[in-house]
Amino acid sequence: MSTSVAVLEKTPAAGGREAQNDAQVVAMWLHGKAGNTARAYRREALRFFEFAEVPMPAVTLGDVQAYADALTAAGLAPASRVRALAAVKSLLTFAHRIGYTPANVGAAEKLPALKFRLAERIVSAETVAALIGAETNARNRALLRVLYYGGVRESELVGLTWVDVQERDAGAVQITVYGKGEKTRAVLLPPHAGADLLALRGGADANAPVFVGRGGGALTAGQVWRIVKAAGARVGVPGLSPHWLRHACASHALEAGVSSALVRDTLGHSSLAVTSRYLHARPGDSAGLYLPVV
Repeated sequence: MSTSVAVLEKTPAAGGREAQNDAQVVAMWLHGKAGNTARAYRREALRFFEFAEVPMPAVTLGDVQAYADALTAAGLAPASRVRALAAVKSLLTFAHRIGYTPANVGAAEKLPALKFRLAERIVSAETVAALIGAETNARNRALLRVLYYGGVRESELVGLTWVDVQERDAGAVQITVYGKGEKTRAVLLPPHAGADLLALRGGADANAPVFVGRGGGALTAGQVWRIVKAAGARVGVPGLSPHWLRHACASHALEAGVSSALVRDTLGHSSLAVTSRYLHARPGDSAGLYLPVV
């Protein structure tokens, strides 16, 4: 292990003072980020410094480019390379912004281009109905419906407690979601999805998790992923993930004429630009279908 990596792993945060070493810069960079994001970013930072073997102020553009080449040579998928390099570029940008490094050497390195594959991960409404209909476990059926009708992320779903669930008019149920970027949003579920959810409560305390595992604690994101994958396999959709149901929520809502702004607010997108991606990922539609036959 290099000296830089050892320091990065062991040194505490600066505690309000200017950064004196790499570890303090990383701690400042990660400050306020969600737990999963912070862990992933720290992991990518460690991997880069293990490769570069120099302190952050000594990192050069050549080091960043060599690291990008090494990721490619290692056979990492384009998305994995983008994630790794984006974390490194973010850290180096932050380090320069606070005056820890003399230049932002990562700025000149472009991220690999990614093929737009969103349409491949949007399942049809018929498929969603089939996978929910084939689920015999009441908790898992409610879970699938919340993922689809709420458009929530798996991390948001496992964080739900009963205090976050409120009955509303006409049988609808509102869930308050604590989401990405530490933002909170309220999402209304239709009556049939809400009824499935409320049926899980029994005598649970207001602060108890909504989706409970065998040990009595909240399901983990990994457990949710396995439940969804199994549901997909039953109806012939291998590799189905919770995020596919979030994609389906956005795509199906837009196809039904729901405004982009409402879809943005329901899913907690950072901007309309993010939501608009679903307008370009409509596997069941194409301009050519509307042209005259010649």
